[in-house]
Amino acid sequence: MDEQALLGLNPNADADFRQRALAYFEQLKISQDAWQVCAEALAQSIYSDDHIKFFCFQVLEHQIKFKYSELTEVQQQLIRETLITWLQAQMLNPQTEKTFIRNKAAQVFALLFVTEYLTKWPKFFFDILSVVDLNPRGVDMYLRILMAVDAELVDRDVVHTSEASYYFALTLVNTLLKDTMREQCIPSLVESWYQILQNYQYNNSELTCQCLEVVGAYVSWIDLSLIANERFINMLLGHMSVEVLREEACDCLFEIVNKGMDPIDKTKLVESLCQVLQSAGLFSIDQEDDVDFLARFSKLVNGMGQALIASWTKLIKNGDMKSAQDTLQAIEAKVALMLQLLIHEDDDISSNIIGFCYDYLHILKQLPALSDQQKANVEAIMLAVMKKLTYDEEYNFENEGEDEAMFVEYRKQLKLLLDRLAQVSPELLLASVRRVFNTTLQNWQTTRFMEVEVAIRLLYMLAEALPVSHGAHFSGDVTKATALQDMMRTLVTSGVSAYQHTSVTLEFFETVVRYEKFFAVEPQHIPTVLMAFLDHRGLRHTSPKVRSRTAYLFSRFVKSLNKQMNPFIEDVLNRIQDLMELSPPENGYQALLSSDDQLFIYETAGVLIVNSEYSAERKQVLMRNLLTPLMEKFKVLLEKLMMAQDEDRQMALADCLNHAVGFASRTSKAFSNKQTVKQCGCSEVYLDCLQTFLPALSCPLQKEVLRSGVRTFLHRMIICLEEEVLPFIPSASEHMLKDCEAKDLQEFIPLINQITAKFKTQVSPFLQQMFMPLLHAIFEVLLLPAEENDQSAALEKQMLRRSYFAFLQTVTGSGMSEVIANQGAENVERVLFTVIQGAVDYPDPIAQKTCFIILSKLVELWGGKDGPVGFADFVYKHIVPACFLAPLKQTFDLADAQTVLALSECAVTLKTIHLKRGPECIQYLQQEYLPSLQVAPEIIQEFCQALQQPDAKVFKNYLKV
Repeated sequence: MDEQALLGLNPNADADFRQRALAYFEQLKISQDAWQVCAEALAQSIYSDDHIKFFCFQVLEHQIKFKYSELTEVQQQLIRETLITWLQAQMLNPQTEKTFIRNKAAQVFALLFVTEYLTKWPKFFFDILSVVDLNPRGVDMYLRILMAVDAELVDRDVVHTSEASYYFALTLVNTLLKDTMREQCIPSLVESWYQILQNYQYNNSELTCQCLEVVGAYVSWIDLSLIANERFINMLLGHMSVEVLREEACDCLFEIVNKGMDPIDKTKLVESLCQVLQSAGLFSIDQEDDVDFLARFSKLVNGMGQALIASWTKLIKNGDMKSAQDTLQAIEAKVALMLQLLIHEDDDISSNIIGFCYDYLHILKQLPALSDQQKANVEAIMLAVMKKLTYDEEYNFENEGEDEAMFVEYRKQLKLLLDRLAQVSPELLLASVRRVFNTTLQNWQTTRFMEVEVAIRLLYMLAEALPVSHGAHFSGDVTKATALQDMMRTLVTSGVSAYQHTSVTLEFFETVVRYEKFFAVEPQHIPTVLMAFLDHRGLRHTSPKVRSRTAYLFSRFVKSLNKQMNPFIEDVLNRIQDLMELSPPENGYQALLSSDDQLFIYETAGVLIVNSEYSAERKQVLMRNLLTPLMEKFKVLLEKLMMAQDEDRQMALADCLNHAVGFASRTSKAFSNKQTVKQCGCSEVYLDCLQTFLPALSCPLQKEVLRSGVRTFLHRMIICLEEEVLPFIPSASEHMLKDCEAKDLQEFIPLINQITAKFKTQVSPFLQQMFMPLLHAIFEVLLLPAEENDQSAALEKQMLRRSYFAFLQTVTGSGMSEVIANQGAENVERVLFTVIQGAVDYPDPIAQKTCFIILSKLVELWGGKDGPVGFADFVYKHIVPACFLAPLKQTFDLADAQTVLALSECAVTLKTIHLKRGPECIQYLQQEYLPSLQVAPEIIQEFCQALQQPDAKVFKNYLKV
């Protein structure tokens, strides 16, 4: 072997060596006999370096996986002998191989098993067992090989391939392998496991745990009676009291319980297991300190509970009421244990039992009436959930890490339990939350933050647990409405918004916004809540996290109150004025809100002005007061940018300019069809903004950032303004088409499409003028040479091509084909050929679909007797052939949904040609075009008949077939 290349296998080798090693590996994979060198190196222990040994196994793995069928009988025998020789050497080596080598070796054994077991190596396991006997190193490899075989045959996490047919074939082979194993060797394997467990349970915990893992893995697909019998179960229960074995024993019992079987047998199995566990004292949870074991034990109890519930469901379905009642009693008997685990202070232990708890509540939901004990169970679960929702002292709110993320996930699970509790007993849930809430908020000043937070959180969660349509929590059911109204009143009048902890503050604002309908019922509380939003409790809080979230919630709150905000508008606008200042990129000025947060404040200000009951004149004054400071700052900053030398400073200034444009854009979101810019008298203000922002397009510095911002503003103005926006479009377009790249064009075209679709013939003169300059810019970029393997450049071109066709579709679809027609015959022809090319040559079904839509539209407009000179010829020479050539391409894949749509549009194009040209079209197809493709006469006849059917669907379906 290339010793120099092998040096690169060491993880500490430098990049050049590693690169060389990688290239060497690729070379060996292709080589005919390199695997023999590797096999010899393994069999004769030539190398001591671990990475080289691993490398040799990788080469063998590749050979077995991809090129095994190319080997002769003798060569295949050599691979078998190599592995057995290597295995024998493991028992004699003074040192044990590293774990990663043993695992890789096990994978190679498993691959060979899958390849050879059914044909050439039926004694695979017996051969291995005869080599390893009860030697601990041999047993270790034997168990690793068993786990690797299970992973190949069963493991759902192993993604073999996404190809459905291949996966199906693989499943068949795996099933055959398992069936053969069950017949030929499983009883012997099970016996070997028993011997290993018996031999090593007291003197080698590692091997015992490995063996228990194997039993747990195989139990899902072998005969359960081989494992679920007295000698095995007794041994497993013995392991449950040995500290180093009990976690693995627990998992093994869990797999046994999880095995699919008859519901009555399953109930018996679980019950007998429970009795033994209970008599062994394992149900006394309060005397157990080992949380890792308890987490596994909780998973086991959860498995037993869910297994019993699954049995109950099947028995009910089968109408076996007697057995179902027995099973329900067995379930009820586990509830006390379930509650102990659910309430445990360790969240992992609690989380592992939630599935059982959830399913138990689902049973109760189905029962016609609950017994007193069942009601008590529901209440106990409810109290447990309320307690477990509470943050602990260690939770780090300022720097949330992995532990915090896990608690957030755990809280989501508890929320599902709460929702399920609400389905079982909404009255009880409401009463319990009300009790906790009122007790806590009466003394919030002296109560710990986590208890205050959870009290408000529970009120917040009721909104989803007790669902209503459109948030109408304060009407309908009087009891519920009164309870929620009382709690909301307490929340906003208790002063709890002043609590000095971010979690309580945030929960307060979240809840106020969730129950915004409360303020329609009791509007007198609006000022109190507004002040909380606006002062040090909300937007001016010391925590950036609270300020940021409050900015968003404040925007939602104001929008939801709509007309009820009228009395407070000017006061609120004055109070938020300083929060809307554009943060200049100099003097290290640290604004209270980030620019993203400020977007919400600007939107809120816009909403306040637009939705107010002021006159149009007053709205205009207020909107001008809001936007003028932005315009003034923009002019100053743009001048500074023009003179800035340092690139970092340029970027900071460009960002700031972009924010100014973004803020102005955001205010326009307040307008609607009922409250247009014109009706509010604000057109002039926004036109002034346009005039102020457009010069940024001619700034040679930081073009991408500036163009993006201004383009977004133009999009908004096209939506909000009427024809008064049109004079600004030509110069803006001219600037945006200068020195542009694929991405710029891609983002510019939707702007033109938007103008075209909205203003139609009003923009016809402008479109005619800029049509060819735009196309030249597009063609220039599309014709730029790109490297063959440059995926991102290819994708950019594909997206630009789609944008180009979308533009043509908008122009033709808006009834402005004259824009194309007036470009001169040569240009028109060039455009038409690009559409034909798009329909046929590029394997992009989205673009193809658009091209056929354009073609059928042009045929509809120009394909009649009075169409442009030469167009009828073009139809027959190019459009008709395109409709046949596109679907005949190998890349035209009808298994793809977009391609099916492209085919559908292709059918529409042919139908439109027939509609416009009549019998002449049929004659051309029958006598000239289809015969030229060597199509059989009966097929031609069939095709033309389908095309002449009045119902377009008939032809579409025919074309598909």
